[in-house]
Amino acid sequence: MSMQTIEKMVRTLRDEELRLELVSYEVNAVHRVPTWSFRMVQAESGEELGTIRLRVGDSRHVVMYAGHVGYGVDERHRGHRYAERALRLLLPVARRLGLDPLWVTCDPENVASRRTLERMGAEFVEAVDVPEDCVIFQSGHPRKCRYRIDLDSVAGSVTG
Repeated sequence: MSMQTIEKMVRTLRDEELRLELVSYEVNAVHRVPTWSFRMVQAESGEELGTIRLRVGDSRHVVMYAGHVGYGVDERHRGHRYAERALRLLLPVARRLGLDPLWVTCDPENVASRRTLERMGAEFVEAVDVPEDCVIFQSGHPRKCRYRIDLDSVAGSVTG
């Protein structure tokens, strides 16, 4: 698949209330894999709600600790399932890029993120200790819960 096809696809990621606006596509300096970064935006008002990133690579660092997807919803916009909806919008792109399964990690105490992943149909695989020499550990995250999303089993969410 050409980069042009992917770029066209990511420019149309939206549902009735949420749209994802591409901010950048570059090799992430920390995770060292190509990364699509998006703003989550309220479709009608254009207000920014948070961010979501899709990391394209299967390095041990990504699969074990960082995950293919990272997201954050601004505090005042939490409780509206924007992270779940943004992740659902990215699933067809992940499939087109060959990311199956899709690995997503979160901190064990991040109950909202864990619920988001469970609503997505993600399978909790394990909680892992992050190595001390890893930037994730050094930024205050010593453990990660690893969730696996098999794109073929996420009902009604993935086309492409």
